[in-house]
Amino acid sequence: MHIPLLTLTIAIPIAGMLLIAFWPRLSPRTIKWVSLVATAIPLLVSLFVFAGFDRSDSMSGVMQFTEKLSWIPLINANYSLGVDGLSLPFLLLTTFIGFLVILISWKIDLRVREYFAWVLLLQAAITGVFIATDFLLFFIFWELELIPMYFLIAIWGAGRREYSALKYVLYTLLGGAFILAGILILYFATGSLDMVNLINTDLTGVMKSGMLALTFVFFFLGFAIKLPVFPFHTWLPDAHTDAPTAVSVILAGTLLKMGGYAMIRINAAMFPDEALKFAPVILVLAVINVIYGGAITLKQTDIKRLIAYSSISHMGFVLLGIFALGQISMVGASLQMVSHGIITGLLFAIVGVVMHNSHERSIPKLGGLANQMPRTAVIFILGGLGAMAVPATSGFIAEVTVFLGSFSSGVVGGIQVFTLLCLLGILLAAAYILWTVQRVFFGLPHPKFEGVHDADRVEQTFSIIFIAAMFVIGLYPRVITDIIDSGIRPIAAVFGGS
Repeated sequence: MHIPLLTLTIAIPIAGMLLIAFWPRLSPRTIKWVSLVATAIPLLVSLFVFAGFDRSDSMSGVMQFTEKLSWIPLINANYSLGVDGLSLPFLLLTTFIGFLVILISWKIDLRVREYFAWVLLLQAAITGVFIATDFLLFFIFWELELIPMYFLIAIWGAGRREYSALKYVLYTLLGGAFILAGILILYFATGSLDMVNLINTDLTGVMKSGMLALTFVFFFLGFAIKLPVFPFHTWLPDAHTDAPTAVSVILAGTLLKMGGYAMIRINAAMFPDEALKFAPVILVLAVINVIYGGAITLKQTDIKRLIAYSSISHMGFVLLGIFALGQISMVGASLQMVSHGIITGLLFAIVGVVMHNSHERSIPKLGGLANQMPRTAVIFILGGLGAMAVPATSGFIAEVTVFLGSFSSGVVGGIQVFTLLCLLGILLAAAYILWTVQRVFFGLPHPKFEGVHDADRVEQTFSIIFIAAMFVIGLYPRVITDIIDSGIRPIAAVFGGS
């Protein structure tokens, strides 16, 4: 009997959402436990898929655990799911973050039923993006996530929450319009919505070069808004700053990765000639992301906004690795996305603890918190070490792989210059992380923070899980890089780079 494992990773959170939304008389505590179970099971399923994934060379680039049902025969649309070496790490990351987000949300007491229902729907939608292999299904999941995200920011957020939620929706809709245009062009040219089939199709035989370039640009713009890439980045700091802590963790941990994943899956794999043609321009944007993002991070006085801008800088490394178009560089870009999801998820989670317990988020008004919150300080410092790419952390191995792979790829002219410029991001990261640690946790303690509570058991638990994941990947990266490489290898082979 074939068990639809991938469908379970989507269906179980949706089932949990429906149970929470429509079952009367559920207490807030029961709702939280139902949500925990509805995210724990998909995590276990994804671990089972991870363990059962065939890593042999003969299966490189081949979709596994596939599920396919005819959905809309009139337009050749199918309910089609599958994972390969590229998508499997993101499936695992999404279910991992989803489970921890429920723990991070344990103290939510405002409209508990609606909050957890929206979180579970968001979890299902993001999961669907990474495992859908039909373009229509992919697009539906891509757009579905904006509904719960809007309500989660607008209702449970802070500050200008309605403004930030609406700004997020408008940017996402704009990106979705570009993506839909690209999908329609491909469909009218080929009659297919099958992503795997289109990757294996020589599109130059059915589309003119100008139309291929336009389609590539449409897809890139849609994905660049989500990553985000300068100058489409302005929604991110607002959304992060005003979102509740758990939603910031989802946003940084998995939602941004949709853009990078799709660039590899669609821009690089389906349009190799156009990717090579546009790579120099995109690499300029990568350098801007890294340097501008890092520099403006140094100017932030809001601790959440600081971490948000740091994400823009780190996503520049992802863009560099992808459009260096080398096998090692693209493996590094994928690993960087996974690592960033873990490290920045940890930072946002522990910053939420600081804000909740101290009732302060302005860095100049904080100080000396290591005296009152020693466990919180240690957790933040460990997360900061990962963000600075200190050896033994996942941030180190990810960034080293990106830089070494990009510098040696030999596919794009002048790639060494772009790589060396992006190295400045490491110095900027060290500057803003160390300065933040010094200003927030050290120095003279403020009298008003006397008696502030430290991280409790639940907060220590999810922090330890994040930290363990960061060090496991940092110390033994093969646990995930071998799988990523099996998905990247056939894509990189088209470019002939190393």
